[in-house]
Amino acid sequence: MKRFMLAIGAGLLAIAMATPTFAADLPRPAYKAPYKNPVYVAPFSWTGLYVGINGGYGWGKTNWTFAGLGSSGDFNTKGAFVGGTVGYNLQLSSYVIGAEGDFDASWIKGNNAVFCVAPGCETNNQWLSTGRVRLGYAWDRWLPFLTGGAAFGGIKMTPGPNPTDTKTALGWTAGGGIEYAFMNEWSVKAEYLYVDLGKVTCAAAACGVDTDVTFKSNLVRLGVNYRF
Repeated sequence: MKRFMLAIGAGLLAIAMATPTFAADLPRPAYKAPYKNPVYVAPFSWTGLYVGINGGYGWGKTNWTFAGLGSSGDFNTKGAFVGGTVGYNLQLSSYVIGAEGDFDASWIKGNNAVFCVAPGCETNNQWLSTGRVRLGYAWDRWLPFLTGGAAFGGIKMTPGPNPTDTKTALGWTAGGGIEYAFMNEWSVKAEYLYVDLGKVTCAAAACGVDTDVTFKSNLVRLGVNYRF
């Protein structure tokens, strides 16, 4: 009987000693972090009203044609301009359509002495405004675009030392550019416009005879816009 009891005791002791080793060999449960909902980031949109400032440089041609006397021929104009911009964009998928207007103070001018007493006939574009549509294609925050519409400008005509005549000219403009949104509300743009203000008439009281004056210009400008 004693031998039987000793055998049972020895067996229990062996099992007790083996249990920790077996437990150490069992795989430990993997830890899983608490589940979090993913944060949704809305895609960038160009839709909305915006205002801005713009400025740049213009160069082009002007021509004086005197009734019964002939033409001065084309002569050069050049100068800077600066002003403000307002517009609205609507993004439809990747396409962006919009309307934009601007008004700039302008110092684009030039003169020529043909048919004019010194210092010559001077054409001075005192202000320039455009109202245009824009069509662009958005690559996220990049927006290349084409634009075109109406152009208006104040043309001051000075035939030498004689009195001046100032008229508002109406014409057209077309061009294109690219805009980049560097923040959700702010963007910068570079733009080229060709402007043709058509023809205005310097009255005989100022120019001696009725004189048709044309104004055409190339504009390169930079702008900064803020969208609401």
